[in-house]
Amino acid sequence: MRLLVVSQYFWPETFRVNDLVEGLVARGHDVTVLTGRPNYPEGRIYESYRRDPAAFATFAGSPVLRVPLRPRGRGSLQLVLNYLSFIFWGCLLGPWMLRGRRFDAIFFWETSPITSALPAILLRRLKRAPLAMWVLDLWPETLAAVGVTRSQRVLDAVGCLVGFIYRRCDLILAQSRGFFANIEHWSGDASRIRYFPGWAEPLFGVDSGAVPQAPEMDPYAGGFTVLFAGNIGDAQDFPSILDAFERLRGRPDIRLVVLGDGRAAEQVRTEIVRRGLGDTVVMLGKHPLDRMPSFFRAADALLVTLKPEPIFALTIPGKVQAYLAAGVPLVGMLDGEGARVIEESGAGRACPAGDAAGLAQIVAELADMSPVERDAMGVRGRDYGRREFDRELLIDRLVGWLEEAAATNARR
Repeated sequence: MRLLVVSQYFWPETFRVNDLVEGLVARGHDVTVLTGRPNYPEGRIYESYRRDPAAFATFAGSPVLRVPLRPRGRGSLQLVLNYLSFIFWGCLLGPWMLRGRRFDAIFFWETSPITSALPAILLRRLKRAPLAMWVLDLWPETLAAVGVTRSQRVLDAVGCLVGFIYRRCDLILAQSRGFFANIEHWSGDASRIRYFPGWAEPLFGVDSGAVPQAPEMDPYAGGFTVLFAGNIGDAQDFPSILDAFERLRGRPDIRLVVLGDGRAAEQVRTEIVRRGLGDTVVMLGKHPLDRMPSFFRAADALLVTLKPEPIFALTIPGKVQAYLAAGVPLVGMLDGEGARVIEESGAGRACPAGDAAGLAQIVAELADMSPVERDAMGVRGRDYGRREFDRELLIDRLVGWLEEAAATNARR
């Protein structure tokens, strides 16, 4: 098939859409990517891209077309302008950059904001190709959950826009079964919704014995190390994480290592100093995705958290699949679907979102377990991930849906 993938974020930014494109190309499909200039999460255009944009013009054999994009920056206004710039240039230049190209189907990879789907919707009309959207965040509820607005009038207005977008999709792929009711509410149609969870990138499934431990973790060997990897933002509820490890101050054997970056990172650093947690909580900054297995191997447990908001209870955080594949026990402070996966898999322990005391307790419980018990948790998690989140099976399923949508569209 001739496929167009539209995403505001793409390689060299590290997102699962990169792995999806690789999987589609490996199956013999002709894939073109329309995206923006890389700037996530630092908020500035990557220096490597500035020096040589041509080096990023293809990925896995697929042409990558990039529209101008205002960098995210650090302030709220800069972020809004970043979002608007992708919509504006995607709608204005996207059709021109794709002129003369025909597609059997269009795939849109949706994270916040959902409005970034508008260029894909325009291209659906111009190219007369069916559109599939992979929903990873629920709007407008996410706006309220992260504190952008609590105004019901604003939320209703955004909901109308969400409905407009959903109704112009031929397939709506939900990363969690918990999303179905919300999507049906705004789209008015359940028949186009499919369950399509994420998976762990193949590099996380490599036998841990073949992966050397990250040397950055050497200073923390000998104790019990909990590792958090990923975005450091409002949704991850770092105030509660720090509350939990403040309660564990009397356990010098327990330490939290934080990998990643995000809009709340500087605030977290300041708070660590203010609370005097410098010996308990260590921030190692951002590292490339391909190095994550070496960090995971050096950890005794992997931490995943979300704020106590109803909308987040419907979500399976993307890092859960990578954590399961790593074969390391999970520690969760979250509700709903994410907690269900941890408990159902037997891969670790979970407490309710926002429960700092509960998080401190389950971390201490894991620290007091024998290595044999923790290793068994890791094995159960890896086995569960292979059953529920197999990459090859999921991409094959997606291809089947796209082929069916393309055939239906051709008959029309």
